[in-house]
Amino acid sequence: MEALPKSRLLRFVEQAMHLARRVVARYSSRFSKRRYTLHQHIVLLCLKVRKNTTYRTFLDELIEMPRIRKAIDLDELPSPSTLCKAFNRLDMAVWRVLINLSITPLPTTGVVGIDASGFDRSHASKHYTKRTKLTIQQLKVTLLVDTRANAILDLHVTTTRKHDSRIAPSLIKRNAGNVTILLGDKGYDRKVRAVARDAGVRPLIKHREFSPLHKAWNARLDADLYGQRSQNETVNSSLKRRYGAFVRSRHWWKQFRELVVGCLTHNIDKSL
Repeated sequence: MEALPKSRLLRFVEQAMHLARRVVARYSSRFSKRRYTLHQHIVLLCLKVRKNTTYRTFLDELIEMPRIRKAIDLDELPSPSTLCKAFNRLDMAVWRVLINLSITPLPTTGVVGIDASGFDRSHASKHYTKRTKLTIQQLKVTLLVDTRANAILDLHVTTTRKHDSRIAPSLIKRNAGNVTILLGDKGYDRKVRAVARDAGVRPLIKHREFSPLHKAWNARLDADLYGQRSQNETVNSSLKRRYGAFVRSRHWWKQFRELVVGCLTHNIDKSL
């Protein structure tokens, strides 16, 4: 009997499992109950974000996915609380290492755009919030995106209205080895150029036009190269359409982690 072809979902699970095995041990400690592995937890959490649903609904759907369960050696489904606790225990550092590894198979070029977008901290409807004049505070998410592969190299999340020029330096320094050219809008004009040059990165950032000289500098920018900055908006839009424009977690640190898992999920999807 001829084997069934692998679905995109199955290939996603296999790639996520491959990454998980490279980053974490099988169990969190020698005192673990050894009922589920850390690898299984990571794959299931990525799948939940990819499905853009709740723990309970996701696990209910997983009952009808025997090939997916077999791919990760999952004989018994965990309870929603077990998966939620696993999400709480896995450190942000683990997810960041997974993101770094997830870009390895992608055809990155080093031409990287930086841009920010807002994610709602509640999934109340826009009509309801407008009618009741209710303000929903947003998370500001700044992404470093490779413009060719549309891969997310890194991200910064904040609950405050911190200026772009204060966020960019840490992202540049942390990813200097993966960035050759940095594309940014006028919001990254202040001090960011000097930080990029010190890190060995060529900044391609528009000047705020306070004088004719600034206008002349902007006119000399490589328009074709600078135009690739639009890929940041493409990735931001893709994240919101596929995985939701809001975060489900209630605590800020879990909201940050949820967005990091979403970026990892995006990169794995792009590598298939």
